[in-house]
Amino acid sequence: MGKSENAIVVGGGIGGLAAAIALTRRGWRVEVLERAAEVGESGSGISLWANGLRALDALGVGDAVRGAGVVEIEGGIRDRAGRWLSKTDTGELERRYGPLVAVRRTDLFSILAGALPDGVVRSGVAVTGIGNLEDTVEVTHITGVCEADLVVGADGIRSVVREALWPDARGPRYAGYTAWRMITGPLDFAPSGSETWGRGERFGVVPLPDGCAYLFGVADAPEGRRYPGGEFDEVRRRFGGWPAPIPAALARVDPATVLHHDIYDLPSLTSLVRGRVALLGDAAHAMTPNLGQGANQALEDAVTLAAVLERHPVPEALNAYDRLRRGRTTAIARRSRVIGAVAQWSHPAATALRDTMIRLSPSSAMLRGLDPVLSWEPPE
Repeated sequence: MGKSENAIVVGGGIGGLAAAIALTRRGWRVEVLERAAEVGESGSGISLWANGLRALDALGVGDAVRGAGVVEIEGGIRDRAGRWLSKTDTGELERRYGPLVAVRRTDLFSILAGALPDGVVRSGVAVTGIGNLEDTVEVTHITGVCEADLVVGADGIRSVVREALWPDARGPRYAGYTAWRMITGPLDFAPSGSETWGRGERFGVVPLPDGCAYLFGVADAPEGRRYPGGEFDEVRRRFGGWPAPIPAALARVDPATVLHHDIYDLPSLTSLVRGRVALLGDAAHAMTPNLGQGANQALEDAVTLAAVLERHPVPEALNAYDRLRRGRTTAIARRSRVIGAVAQWSHPAATALRDTMIRLSPSSAMLRGLDPVLSWEPPE
């Protein structure tokens, strides 16, 4: 890398913090500019697959994340009556690739932020513009202007960085469905990890530490629709009569904590880099959550970016980053979108055919299908 270089990471989400850790560990002087007053996200959980955990190991925080989470020992898809359509062979999954770990997002953020030196993250600093200069990048924000040898745009699906330097890129597209996310209090039973598929609706249960669970409900809905009677009332109306353990788990939710977001993804870009600027995570390739790979891919991005910067000057390194990341993330995003479309089918004949196909598919086929995703290894 030569002289000590400085980087500005725009966005203090999972990908932004991971990029800051990876660069700091390689001697970069890093500053993270986060527009929100506080870094972190509460009210939901996250599943970290084997590829994401390998990335966290490369950042030096893998063991801490495993210690804060719970290994999922059962999972699969059920039909609307609660019958298993497909069970994940979690033992074989772990043998081949490593465990699947569920953790609260707040805990993951805490671990990532704690791995950075004091003063690296500047909260409440919104970036307003990017000047892509030849030798440095000029970043304008609400408190002034600064320059960096590298800028990482990790500021989410509605990225200011992408909008500034990719003005002709298509914006977020609505997937056609909306989602509610919530975390229960301690349960008096041990729930299995599962996703129950209905007609245009589905509901997921993910065990968390301390006897709690992360829940999510998904439903076809017009874009931007809100529910004056309350988000949790809408969740109970839709899912309160679904098979166990869903009603009992919902009974342990604080209605005030329910999060509601429409689901979007991004059309693929022709490049993830412009000069000395690289996009990362949702800013680069926001995807629907149907493969559980959004954050895992952001972690891969961060580790890959730092690795190529270790070997090459910035311009060449960013070209290598684009080659390594764009094709992979485009394929995973496309696959996630297709799975979501099938999962949200609502016509009775189509859903009956879908459920039958899932029931007849061997577990080994699912594992083979996951191999291109989970077999990723950090670059040397």
